[in-house]
Amino acid sequence: MIVWQKISIIVPVLNEAQNIQMFLSQLQPLREQGHEIVLVDGKSQDATCELARPYVDRMMSSDKGRARQQILGAKMATGQIYLFLHADTSLPHNADQIILKAFLSNQPATPLWGRFNVRLSGKHWLFRVIEKMMNWRSCLTGIATGDQAIFVAKSIYNEVGGMPEIDLMEDIEFSKRLGQSSRPVCLKSTVITSSSRWEKNGIIKTVFFMWGMRLQYFFGVKPEVLVKKYYH
Repeated sequence: MIVWQKISIIVPVLNEAQNIQMFLSQLQPLREQGHEIVLVDGKSQDATCELARPYVDRMMSSDKGRARQQILGAKMATGQIYLFLHADTSLPHNADQIILKAFLSNQPATPLWGRFNVRLSGKHWLFRVIEKMMNWRSCLTGIATGDQAIFVAKSIYNEVGGMPEIDLMEDIEFSKRLGQSSRPVCLKSTVITSSSRWEKNGIIKTVFFMWGMRLQYFFGVKPEVLVKKYYH
Protein backbone atom coordinates (compact mmCIF):
# COMPACT_ATOMS: atom_id res chain seq x y z
CA MET A 1 0.00 0.00 0.00
CA ILE A 2 1.30 3.45 -0.95
CA VAL A 3 1.42 5.94 1.93
CA TRP A 4 0.12 9.33 0.83
CA GLN A 5 1.49 12.02 3.11
CA LYS A 6 2.92 15.12 1.50
CA ILE A 7 1.26 17.40 -1.04
CA SER A 8 3.37 19.80 -3.08
CA ILE A 9 1.30 22.88 -3.96
CA ILE A 10 2.83 24.24 -7.18
CA VAL A 11 2.01 27.88 -7.89
CA PRO A 12 3.03 29.75 -11.07
CA VAL A 13 3.05 33.53 -10.57
CA LEU A 14 3.72 36.67 -12.57
CA ASN A 15 3.43 40.20 -11.19
CA GLU A 16 1.16 39.22 -8.30
CA ALA A 17 2.53 41.65 -5.69
CA GLN A 18 -0.88 43.16 -4.99
CA ASN A 19 -2.45 39.91 -3.84
CA ILE A 20 0.33 37.39 -3.22
CA GLN A 21 0.55 37.75 0.55
CA MET A 22 -3.17 37.30 1.10
CA PHE A 23 -3.22 34.32 -1.27
CA LEU A 24 -0.26 32.60 0.40
CA SER A 25 -1.48 33.38 3.90
CA GLN A 26 -4.49 31.16 3.25
CA LEU A 27 -2.15 28.26 2.48
CA GLN A 28 -0.07 28.45 5.65
CA PRO A 29 -2.18 25.93 7.61
CA LEU A 30 -1.29 23.38 4.94
CA ARG A 31 2.42 24.04 5.51
CA GLU A 32 1.84 23.49 9.21
CA GLN A 33 0.41 20.06 8.34
CA GLY A 34 3.67 19.12 6.61
CA HIS A 35 2.81 20.00 3.02
CA GLU A 36 4.94 22.33 0.91
CA ILE A 37 4.40 25.38 -1.29
CA VAL A 38 6.54 25.55 -4.42
CA LEU A 39 6.36 28.98 -6.07
CA VAL A 40 7.67 29.52 -9.60
CA ASP A 41 7.98 33.14 -10.69
CA GLY A 42 7.87 34.07 -14.37
CA LYS A 43 10.37 36.93 -13.95
CA SER A 44 7.95 39.38 -12.35
CA GLN A 45 8.65 43.09 -12.67
CA ASP A 46 7.21 43.89 -9.24
CA ALA A 47 7.87 42.78 -5.66
CA THR A 48 6.15 39.39 -5.96
CA CYS A 49 9.20 37.35 -4.96
CA GLU A 50 10.20 39.52 -2.01
CA LEU A 51 6.69 39.48 -0.59
CA ALA A 52 6.19 35.76 -1.18
CA ARG A 53 9.50 34.43 0.17
CA PRO A 54 8.47 34.07 3.86
CA TYR A 55 5.36 32.11 2.89
CA VAL A 56 6.84 29.39 0.66
CA ASP A 57 9.16 26.42 1.02
CA ARG A 58 10.75 26.57 -2.39
CA MET A 59 11.03 29.44 -4.84
CA MET A 60 12.54 29.55 -8.30
CA SER A 61 12.40 31.63 -11.46
CA SER A 62 11.77 30.66 -15.06
CA ASP A 63 10.69 32.21 -18.32
CA LYS A 64 7.03 33.16 -18.09
CA GLY A 65 4.37 30.72 -19.18
CA ARG A 66 2.20 28.68 -16.83
CA ALA A 67 3.15 25.36 -18.39
CA ARG A 68 6.92 25.81 -18.17
CA GLN A 69 6.62 27.32 -14.69
CA GLN A 70 4.58 24.38 -13.45
CA ILE A 71 6.93 21.88 -15.09
CA LEU A 72 9.86 23.43 -13.22
CA GLY A 73 7.86 23.42 -10.00
CA ALA A 74 7.14 19.70 -10.38
CA LYS A 75 10.84 18.99 -10.89
CA MET A 76 11.65 20.72 -7.61
CA ALA A 77 8.70 19.36 -5.60
CA THR A 78 9.27 16.67 -2.96
CA GLY A 79 5.71 15.52 -2.26
CA GLN A 80 4.01 12.31 -3.36
CA ILE A 81 1.10 14.37 -4.73
CA TYR A 82 1.27 17.48 -6.91
CA LEU A 83 -1.45 20.13 -6.66
CA PHE A 84 -1.30 22.78 -9.39
CA LEU A 85 -2.85 26.00 -8.10
CA HIS A 86 -3.31 29.38 -9.78
CA ALA A 87 -2.67 32.51 -7.72
CA ASP A 88 -6.24 33.76 -8.23
CA THR A 89 -7.80 30.57 -6.88
CA SER A 90 -8.59 29.73 -3.24
CA LEU A 91 -8.69 26.19 -1.85
CA PRO A 92 -11.18 24.95 0.73
CA HIS A 93 -9.64 25.08 4.21
CA ASN A 94 -9.33 21.29 4.46
CA ALA A 95 -8.13 20.70 0.91
CA ASP A 96 -5.37 18.35 1.99
CA GLN A 97 -7.77 16.11 3.90
CA ILE A 98 -10.14 16.02 0.93
CA ILE A 99 -7.38 15.04 -1.49
CA LEU A 100 -5.76 12.50 0.80
CA LYS A 101 -9.15 10.89 1.49
CA ALA A 102 -9.66 10.47 -2.25
CA PHE A 103 -6.28 8.76 -2.56
CA LEU A 104 -6.79 6.53 0.46
CA SER A 105 -10.26 5.46 -0.68
CA ASN A 106 -8.74 4.43 -4.01
CA GLN A 107 -6.33 1.91 -2.45
CA PRO A 108 -5.06 -0.49 -3.65
CA ALA A 109 -6.07 0.73 -7.10
CA THR A 110 -3.85 2.75 -9.42
CA PRO A 111 -2.74 6.14 -8.02
CA LEU A 112 -5.08 8.74 -9.31
CA TRP A 113 -5.60 12.31 -10.41
CA GLY A 114 -8.49 14.72 -10.20
CA ARG A 115 -9.80 18.21 -9.70
CA PHE A 116 -12.17 20.26 -7.55
CA ASN A 117 -15.45 21.79 -8.60
CA VAL A 118 -14.98 25.47 -9.35
CA ARG A 119 -16.98 28.48 -8.18
CA LEU A 120 -16.52 31.92 -9.72
CA SER A 121 -16.09 34.76 -7.24
CA GLY A 122 -18.62 37.11 -8.85
CA LYS A 123 -22.20 37.41 -7.59
CA HIS A 124 -23.98 37.73 -10.94
CA TRP A 125 -26.47 34.90 -11.50
CA LEU A 126 -24.84 34.05 -14.83
CA PHE A 127 -21.72 32.93 -12.95
CA ARG A 128 -23.77 30.26 -11.21
CA VAL A 129 -24.84 28.91 -14.62
CA ILE A 130 -21.33 29.10 -16.05
CA GLU A 131 -19.68 27.30 -13.14
CA LYS A 132 -22.30 24.53 -13.18
CA MET A 133 -21.67 24.02 -16.89
CA MET A 134 -17.89 24.01 -16.35
CA ASN A 135 -18.10 21.37 -13.64
CA TRP A 136 -20.59 19.23 -15.53
CA ARG A 137 -18.59 19.38 -18.77
CA SER A 138 -15.39 18.49 -16.91
CA CYS A 139 -16.86 15.34 -15.40
CA LEU A 140 -18.47 14.34 -18.69
CA THR A 141 -15.35 14.79 -20.83
CA GLY A 142 -12.63 14.01 -18.29
CA ILE A 143 -10.96 17.33 -19.12
CA ALA A 144 -10.04 19.61 -16.21
CA THR A 145 -9.05 23.27 -16.36
CA GLY A 146 -6.28 24.94 -14.40
CA ASP A 147 -8.89 26.91 -12.46
CA GLN A 148 -10.13 23.64 -10.95
CA ALA A 149 -6.85 22.98 -9.10
CA ILE A 150 -5.68 19.76 -10.75
CA PHE A 151 -3.98 17.26 -8.43
CA VAL A 152 -2.08 14.13 -9.43
CA ALA A 153 0.10 11.42 -7.94
CA LYS A 154 3.78 12.02 -8.71
CA SER A 155 4.05 8.52 -10.16
CA ILE A 156 1.24 9.18 -12.64
CA TYR A 157 2.66 12.60 -13.52
CA ASN A 158 5.98 10.99 -14.45
CA GLU A 159 4.33 8.05 -16.17
CA VAL A 160 2.45 10.27 -18.65
CA GLY A 161 5.47 12.47 -19.34
CA GLY A 162 4.49 15.41 -17.15
CA MET A 163 2.75 18.56 -18.26
CA PRO A 164 3.15 19.54 -21.92
CA GLU A 165 5.29 22.63 -22.45
CA ILE A 166 2.97 24.63 -24.68
CA ASP A 167 2.00 28.31 -24.55
CA LEU A 168 -1.72 27.82 -23.93
CA MET A 169 -4.25 25.02 -23.42
CA GLU A 170 -1.70 23.10 -21.34
CA ASP A 171 -4.45 22.07 -18.93
CA ILE A 172 -6.45 20.45 -21.73
CA GLU A 173 -3.47 18.53 -23.08
CA PHE A 174 -2.39 17.60 -19.55
CA SER A 175 -5.87 16.20 -18.86
CA LYS A 176 -5.70 14.16 -22.06
CA ARG A 177 -2.38 12.69 -21.00
CA LEU A 178 -3.65 11.89 -17.53
CA GLY A 179 -6.81 10.41 -19.01
CA GLN A 180 -4.70 7.67 -20.59
CA SER A 181 -4.13 6.42 -17.03
CA SER A 182 -7.60 6.87 -15.55
CA ARG A 183 -10.59 9.16 -15.47
CA PRO A 184 -10.33 12.10 -13.04
CA VAL A 185 -11.80 12.13 -9.57
CA CYS A 186 -14.34 14.97 -9.72
CA LEU A 187 -14.45 16.30 -6.18
CA LYS A 188 -17.66 18.05 -5.14
CA SER A 189 -15.74 20.40 -2.84
CA THR A 190 -15.19 23.78 -4.47
CA VAL A 191 -12.30 26.10 -5.13
CA ILE A 192 -13.11 29.77 -5.69
CA THR A 193 -11.48 31.43 -8.66
CA SER A 194 -11.50 35.08 -9.64
CA SER A 195 -14.15 36.26 -12.09
CA SER A 196 -12.38 39.58 -12.71
CA ARG A 197 -11.60 38.77 -16.35
CA TRP A 198 -15.26 37.99 -17.01
CA GLU A 199 -16.41 41.15 -15.26
CA LYS A 200 -13.87 43.34 -17.01
CA ASN A 201 -14.48 42.07 -20.54
CA GLY A 202 -18.17 41.18 -20.22
CA ILE A 203 -19.58 37.85 -19.11
CA ILE A 204 -21.25 36.76 -22.35
CA LYS A 205 -18.40 38.11 -24.46
CA THR A 206 -15.86 36.15 -22.41
CA VAL A 207 -17.90 32.94 -22.68
CA PHE A 208 -17.96 33.14 -26.48
CA PHE A 209 -14.30 34.16 -26.58
CA MET A 210 -13.24 31.11 -24.56
CA TRP A 211 -15.47 28.80 -26.58
CA GLY A 212 -13.92 30.23 -29.73
CA MET A 213 -10.41 29.66 -28.43
CA ARG A 214 -11.17 26.03 -27.56
CA LEU A 215 -12.83 25.46 -30.92
CA GLN A 216 -9.82 26.87 -32.77
CA TYR A 217 -7.52 24.65 -30.74
CA PHE A 218 -9.70 21.62 -31.48
CA PHE A 219 -9.36 22.33 -35.21
CA GLY A 220 -5.59 22.57 -35.00
CA VAL A 221 -4.68 26.20 -34.39
CA LYS A 222 -1.30 26.22 -32.63
CA PRO A 223 -1.04 27.32 -28.98
CA GLU A 224 1.59 29.93 -29.88
CA VAL A 225 -0.97 31.58 -32.15
CA LEU A 226 -3.80 31.37 -29.64
CA VAL A 227 -1.75 32.78 -26.78
CA LYS A 228 -1.35 36.09 -28.64
CA LYS A 229 -5.12 36.37 -29.01
CA TYR A 230 -5.69 35.35 -25.39
CA TYR A 231 -3.44 37.95 -23.82
CA HIS A 232 -4.40 40.63 -26.32
